[in-house]
Amino acid sequence: AEIPPNPPFALYVRQLVEILTRHGVAFSSFDVFSDEEVRQGLKAFSSWPTYPQLYVAGELVGGLDIVKELEASGELDTICPKAQKLEDRLKSLINKAPVMLFMKGNKQMAKCGFSKQILEIMNNTGVDYETFDILEDEEVRGAPRPLRVHFPELPFLINSQLIFQVRQGLKSFSNWPTYPQLYVKGELVGGLDIVKELKESGELLPVLKGEN
Repeated sequence: AEIPPNPPFALYVRQLVEILTRHGVAFSSFDVFSDEEVRQGLKAFSSWPTYPQLYVAGELVGGLDIVKELEASGELDTICPKAQKLEDRLKSLINKAPVMLFMKGNKQMAKCGFSKQILEIMNNTGVDYETFDILEDEEVRGAPRPLRVHFPELPFLINSQLIFQVRQGLKSFSNWPTYPQLYVKGELVGGLDIVKELKESGELLPVLKGEN
């Protein structure tokens, strides 16, 4: 979230972010100035009248002063989850199943024409495969859950940020700018056009079975 122009608040937020970053903590954020109901409600919910507020696993840790104390005592590293490197998370995802399809939607419902076409092709091969919905949160359960607060809006916002990281990161990781993307044994096969070409040439099934 953007740091508001209010000087004292901006300073507190910046210091807290610097501490968490310095310790390699996996975290996400919510801009309390973007939603007055959340801003006031969270104060009452946690009986903590000021911001910033740090939560770990849904529990309030405290504000900047508390975090500074935890850092000084060495407890911060034991309380907060470490950030998994994006590259490691992507490697884990593309190897989650022998055949992985990253798409808009899932096996039950494609959310774009290209994803629908590649689903039809994959389903006709008879080969088992798993999907990752780059727009939703169904498959990111293995990724670290940074900051989570029991407020209806926050899990969605946090999960959306993680999905965004995967969606954008995978493009760079595989040097392939579009979706869908098909992987076999952790190696990129390609997108819809490549899959169509492999189908026409009769090579798709051997590729999916890892024979090529």
